[in-house]
Amino acid sequence: MTRILLTGGGTAGHVMPHIAMLPAYRSAGWDVVYMGSDGIEKDLAQRAGLPFYSIKTGKLRRYFSWQNFLDVGRIVWGTLQAFFILMRLRPRLVFSKGGFVSVPVSVAAWLLRIPVVSHESDLTPGLANRLIKPFCHLIFYAFPETARYLQGKGAVEVGIPVRQELLQGRADEGRRLCGFPEVENGKRKPCLLVMGGSSGAERINQCLAAALPDLIKEFYIIHLCGKGKALNFQHKDYKAFEYVNEGLEHLLALADGVICRAGANSLFELQALAKPMLLIPLEIGSRGDQIDNAKSFAARGWSLVLRETDLDAKSLREGIYQLQAKGQDLSLAMARSPQTQSSSSDKIMEHLKKLMAE
Repeated sequence: MTRILLTGGGTAGHVMPHIAMLPAYRSAGWDVVYMGSDGIEKDLAQRAGLPFYSIKTGKLRRYFSWQNFLDVGRIVWGTLQAFFILMRLRPRLVFSKGGFVSVPVSVAAWLLRIPVVSHESDLTPGLANRLIKPFCHLIFYAFPETARYLQGKGAVEVGIPVRQELLQGRADEGRRLCGFPEVENGKRKPCLLVMGGSSGAERINQCLAAALPDLIKEFYIIHLCGKGKALNFQHKDYKAFEYVNEGLEHLLALADGVICRAGANSLFELQALAKPMLLIPLEIGSRGDQIDNAKSFAARGWSLVLRETDLDAKSLREGIYQLQAKGQDLSLAMARSPQTQSSSSDKIMEHLKKLMAE
């Protein structure tokens, strides 16, 4: 049986595109296994029913730290672990999604002459993907602008695969989960979904708290606030969740507009759903990847952008009102895009099958 080994981790963003591709792999009859650290990738891979192989890894820092010397040792040890696991499993292909753990796995695969492919979700390649670039047969990427960073290496624009279940949400179920009526006082208020990723976004939460008394008069608001970050605000038209895994598709189906960060996976999920979005890219303490992602979507007419350095309650309210006014145009622009979930998966499978056949 043809075996493919997946790797990548550290954040859900380095794992979920792998999960989205599983139906295509299984439909092709491939045996799929996962190698990573004991981080979030282990939980997500095992929940998806994948055999998981754990290795040690170090953190790839962009600044001087004495821990860098310890991490070099961890990376070397992780490479040795990956080498012997790969020798035993003998996959036909290693597919990396980035993150610290992908470096030792990719190097070990290269030493064993196992083809390595990688996927870059952000517009500007992350450090891990830059390090493994020399070991890759092929690099997939999501944003057209990324091509200029991958010169001299075989690369294909494929977008980002989106989990099929996200496309199957029901607004009525989302309404039930939130306790919102379909009609209130003879009219239907639009619904906003505010989210800051799995851990929330403290700055967005603070500004939303200040703006809520005004916003709640005109909108139903669903707030994914992050674990332990609930606001001291109660209203029948406001529903907060610390984190949502099961049922997220229904909340997305209910939302008329989304306010969120600019992580690449979230952007392409919302684009697949043609959801109008106001992006507040992570800027403070970031390498700037989300700023570039947001600029790309805005340039294509798919989103509005509010810089984090300009964020306060007033600018958030104004951005939301602008989103309401321009939402239909944003949705139409996204709906006209040829990039869909199925085309992304199909493109990836086409190239993987070619590599498998070589």
